Formats: sequence, C-alpha cells, structure tokens
Amino acid sequence: MKNIIDLRSDTVTRPGKEMLEYMFKAEVGDDVFGDDPTVIFLEEKMAAMFGKEAALFCPSGTMTNQIAMKAHTQPGDEIICDTTSHVYNYEGGGIAFNSGCSVRLVNGDRGRMKPGHISENINPDNVHNPRTRLVVAENTSNKGGGSIYDINDLIEIGEICKKNDLLMHLDGARLFNALVETGEKPEDFGKIFDSVSVCFSKGLGAPIGSILTGSKNFIYKARRIRKVLGGGMRQVGYLAAAAIYAIENNVQKLKDDHRRAKELGSFLESRRYVEIVLPVQTNIIIFSLSEKYKQDEFLSLLAKKGLLAVGFGPQKIRLVTHLDFTDEMLSRSIDIFKGMA
Repeated sequence: MKNIIDLRSDTVTRPGKEMLEYMFKAEVGDDVFGDDPTVIFLEEKMAAMFGKEAALFCPSGTMTNQIAMKAHTQPGDEIICDTTSHVYNYEGGGIAFNSGCSVRLVNGDRGRMKPGHISENINPDNVHNPRTRLVVAENTSNKGGGSIYDINDLIEIGEICKKNDLLMHLDGARLFNALVETGEKPEDFGKIFDSVSVCFSKGLGAPIGSILTGSKNFIYKARRIRKVLGGGMRQVGYLAAAAIYAIENNVQKLKDDHRRAKELGSFLESRRYVEIVLPVQTNIIIFSLSEKYKQDEFLSLLAKKGLLAVGFGPQKIRLVTHLDFTDEMLSRSIDIFKGMA
C-alpha cells in the first residue's frame, strides 16, 4: 500500500522499471532441456565469479540449501551448523525430510561458528555415532542481526574440514551484503567452500531466484535433486535476466541499505522502550523490547502508524532495510519510533 514502510524483510522489494525492461528483452528457451540461453549465461557468470566449475539456478535459497545438503550427504550422516542457522530454523525441517540427516547444533557468536566449534563436534568413527559429514555456515547471519563472518575463521574451519574429510556449504543468501562491507571477493569464498548458495531476491532486488555453485559433478547431482524437488523450470530466462541485472547493477547499492540500517539502529539505542540493539553490520536490525510493550502490541502500533516489522523471538523485533527503503522513509521511520516513547 502507498505510504506504508515495509521493513519486514529485504524480500519485499519489487523490480524497478529498468529491471523489468531487461527481463522482457531476455532470450529464453526450455531450461529443463538445458537450452535457455539466459539461464546458461547466468549460471556460467556466477560459477566464474566464485571460481567454481558450474552453477544451478533455482527458485529459492531454501531449495539451493536443501539441494546442497542432500547432494553432500547420505541418510544417517550428521550436519554441523549454528543453533540460529536458517537451514535449521526456517527451512521446514528439510534436513530431516530431504536428507535424512541428524544435526549437531553449536552456539556461535551471533550465528558465527568458530574453528573450535567444529573440531569439538566431529564424531569419532564409531558405529554408535552418526558420521559427521558436512559443515554449513551462514554469511551474513539472519538471526545474528546481519553479522559477518571473519574470513580467517572460515579459512581455519576449512582446514579442519579437509583434515577430517568433511565438506562445507555456505548459505550465502546475503553474502553480497558481507562482501560490500569487507571488500572480500566471491572467489575467496569459493576457495573455502565446496558449494555456495546466493539469493537474488533479497537485497539485490530480483523478484525470485537463487544460485548454487560447485564442481561439475556436484552440480550434475544437484540438477537431478532439483528435478525431484519440482524445481525444474521452463522459460525461466525472464527470471534469470532479473538476477543478471541485480548482480550487475544493485550490489553497490547494498551500502546504502547498510548506512540506513546503522542510522536507524543507532537511533533505537536511545529509546527507553528498547533494552538492547544487536550490533548492526549490514542491513538487519534486531532489538529487544523492555517491559513497557508486549511484542504483539508494539508491532500492531507500528503497523497503525504505517511501518511493518516482524517479531523475531520473545520480545524481539527485526527490521530489514532494502532497495525500496529510501532516505525519506528512514526519516519517517525515525519519527514513528519517536512517537512510540
């Protein structure tokens, strides 16, 4: 609706005029037959960007994550991930449903695991234990408030995994948010991880789509799993074109999302009804309410004033800045939060 400020997620962005025009001009084919030229271009572009041999375009980040975990494991294996991770909390129990794996949860720092978390949680080679097979990291961490991994920790985790014959997958749904802050390159992560998933439909502003990168053999296996999951698409080049446009035009715009998030987060720290604001590194703001407000009451009052947010745990509120959130909206948001005193 007009004049509504929607900070529920960076998934609420809509394609702009230029992106739509780019989509409509796309040359398309049948991707299940492997002859959609725009999809082929996107997959080759993203594989090269991450220094990988191949890539696979999918409808969602949940699908790319689920495909990766299925392709890397066998039923009865165990996956190590943080207790806040998206693959564990927000993918509908897919690890159990699709892969038949157990999960070893570790308590990292705002979603970021340390090398010790991995070495301490690898099961011994014993018939009583599931075989530890895969480590899944999330960068940036959603429930960690958009927190960014220290790449040196990931490099060390990678060395531990190689020594113990473990594989690594990166849930990089918001990886480009991390990259514009750190100056690191996609290929830096391609060297560490066996597979990398990236979303186009969050801060990058495309209407749909995620990419999964890895070796040729891995992507061949992933393509078969995508088919089983119903992810095979036909003239999907129109959507792949949106992803291409997003990668070529919207990455640097993420810096504006971060700037606005940091300004809003800093302002919220001064509000009496806010107990704590998690450090704001990228485009996600998570804060805890004092006893002055109940979460549902607070969200309802915000909505009546024209601002949408989501609850993110007991007494916690999440705001996410994005491509469609302007400086004018930032000023209005601050005024709304002032009025909540």
